Amino acid sequence: MKPVVELKNVTKIIGGKKIIDSISFSVYEGEVFGLLGPNGAGKTTTMRMMTGLMRITSGEILINGESIASDFENAVRQIGAIVENPEMYKFLTGYENLKQAARLAKGVTKERMDEIIDLVGLTPRIHDKVKNYSLGMRQRLGIALCLLHDPKILILDEPTNGLDPAGIREIRNYLRSLAREKNLAVIVSSHLLSEVELMCDRVAIMQKGRLIDVQKVHGEGDAERQTYRFTVNDADRAANVLKSKGIEAAADGQKLEAALAKQQVPDVIKWLVEENLLIYEVKPLRKTLEDRFLEITAAKEAAVNG
Repeated sequence: MKPVVELKNVTKIIGGKKIIDSISFSVYEGEVFGLLGPNGAGKTTTMRMMTGLMRITSGEILINGESIASDFENAVRQIGAIVENPEMYKFLTGYENLKQAARLAKGVTKERMDEIIDLVGLTPRIHDKVKNYSLGMRQRLGIALCLLHDPKILILDEPTNGLDPAGIREIRNYLRSLAREKNLAVIVSSHLLSEVELMCDRVAIMQKGRLIDVQKVHGEGDAERQTYRFTVNDADRAANVLKSKGIEAAADGQKLEAALAKQQVPDVIKWLVEENLLIYEVKPLRKTLEDRFLEITAAKEAAVNG
C-alpha cells in the first residue's frame, strides 16, 4: 500500500537547539495514526512542519508524493488540519463560517457544504451562532471546515482536549468512521494514552523530539505466545497438571497464569477438565498501550543515560 504521508529524516533546529531529531514514519489511507508523547515531546512541532506552518531544517515531508517544501500548494491542498485550536467567527452562525471558508477553496458547492454538515452531524444547529455551541460542537465544526475541500489527509492536534467523556467518545467514533468510510488518513496527537488506544490503529511514540517507536495499537495479540490467566477452583492443583505436561505455570489463589501459544489453550482446558477442575474464566493478558509506552520510554531513557 502506498503511503499518503511520508516523513524522511525530518529535523527541526530552533535557536541552535534540536527540537525534532531526524524522525521518519509513513501514514496510509484509511488509518487513524497517533502521535503520542508527553507535553514537549515535539508532536505539535511535527504537525506544524507537516502542514507547512513551520519550515523543515533538514529532511523531507511528502504528501501523496508531493514535497511540502518544494511543492507546497499541491501538497497542502490535500490536507485538512487543526493545529492547536479550531479558529472561527463566534458572532457568525456555523453555516456562515462554512461559507467564509468555502470562498478560499475552489469548487465548494452548496451541495458539498450540506453533505459535510450532515457528515459531522450539525444539521439541527448549523444556523445557530457559534458562540452558543458546546466545545464538542465547535470541534465538529472545525472538522467540517477542514473537510470542505475534500482532502486526503486530516491532521488534528489534541482533538479531544477539553471535552467531557461524551464529547470525547463522539469525536473518537466520528474520526474512526471518517477513516473507514471516506478512506481518509487521519493523524492525531495526544498525551492521553487511554484515548489513543481506543482511537488509533498505529502510534508513533515520541520523546524529547525523537521518534522512539512506531507500533500497532492492537498488535500484541498477534504474538506467537502470550500469558493466559485461568480462573479455577484449585490453582495449585491446576499448576501441577500443567507442569506434568511440561508447561510452567504460576498459581495464586484461584488464578493460574501460563505463557502459551494460542493453539495450546484448548489442550490446557481439556487437561484441566479431565482432572475434574472447575474452570470459571480464561483470558489473555494483553499489555495496554500505557504499559508498552512506559516500557519503551523507560528503556530509551536508560539507554541514553546509561
